[in-house]
Amino acid sequence: MIETVSFTHFYDTFKKYRPDNFSYSGLRVLFDYLEEFENCTGEPIEFDHIALCCDFHESTSAEIIANYSLDSEEYDEDDTDKLVEYLEEQTSVCGITRNNTIVYQVF
Repeated sequence: MIETVSFTHFYDTFKKYRPDNFSYSGLRVLFDYLEEFENCTGEPIEFDHIALCCDFHESTSAEIIANYSLDSEEYDEDDTDKLVEYLEEQTSVCGITRNNTIVYQVF
């Protein structure tokens, strides 16, 4: 049995159980990405906030450079587009938030 989840329910669930995983803007990017994925594939996604927290992250450019041990001379914190290109070669990128963080699937 699959239930349609609104953004409000999606947001409220994350804020109740996993309040530090994503910003409001990050949740909006993730929600829109998942809806688009469902629309493109025709396959419904089961809403499991724990699994989503394990599978997706919202990070700043500096965090991505540090977490993936990228060469800081090659990757600049201010060059979000280049970091997105790198991530797209490795995994799926959901999008960039209003705060210039990147939401992506962990790899």
